[in-house]
Amino acid sequence: MGVRRLHPDQPHGFSFTPENLAWAKETIAKYPAGKEASAIIPLLWRAQEQLGGWLSEPALRHVADMLGVAYIRAYEVATFYTMFQLSPVGTKAHVQVCGTTPCMLRGAEGLIEVCKRRIAEHPHELSEDGQFSWEEVECLGACANAPMVQIWKDTYEDLTPEALEKILGAFARGATPKVGSQIGRKNSSPEGAQTTLSDPTLYDGSKRGAWRARFPELQEGGAAAGTKPVEEPKG
Repeated sequence: MGVRRLHPDQPHGFSFTPENLAWAKETIAKYPAGKEASAIIPLLWRAQEQLGGWLSEPALRHVADMLGVAYIRAYEVATFYTMFQLSPVGTKAHVQVCGTTPCMLRGAEGLIEVCKRRIAEHPHELSEDGQFSWEEVECLGACANAPMVQIWKDTYEDLTPEALEKILGAFARGATPKVGSQIGRKNSSPEGAQTTLSDPTLYDGSKRGAWRARFPELQEGGAAAGTKPVEEPKG
């Protein structure tokens, strides 16, 4: 991971909105006395959301003051975790393109090319209108549905360059694009129809009686009376 530095142009100050301040105090109160500093990640995350997707230096100091920790502690957290953005991001969308092996093998490079063409040549650069930005990140946890991107809190999976173009176009129009798989896949199921474990009697309970009659020693509650425990095969 490269060196992460605060943005050179900083606002003059930061304070939570009344609603976010109430939320922050409630969050801090969840931790034992003397352990309030443990709330630093959720508070920094809420500050980032309030600022439109990035953390300013005054916001770091504000959170540190609330938790009674040295400013350097807040800086350490913000510069270590890449979930925190240290410079302004696009006002409509900040696109995080997964570049880890499964996504790269399934076409992440094509998604990056879309971002370079539609947004900016380099990561963390704002588009000319300031509405979009992008970066390449490590695994986002949807490997089975690669390639994918994350925009704000949502993931967009099973992408092609054309599908990503449509998603960016929807954000540009102020519309809400479909989240999750873009090919109709349910969760992380195989593409197309189910090919294994498709017999409904496996799940509807109709085979339970036959199963118990065949394997009484495996009934719930332990070995059945008068039966020997199942021995594992040797060799």
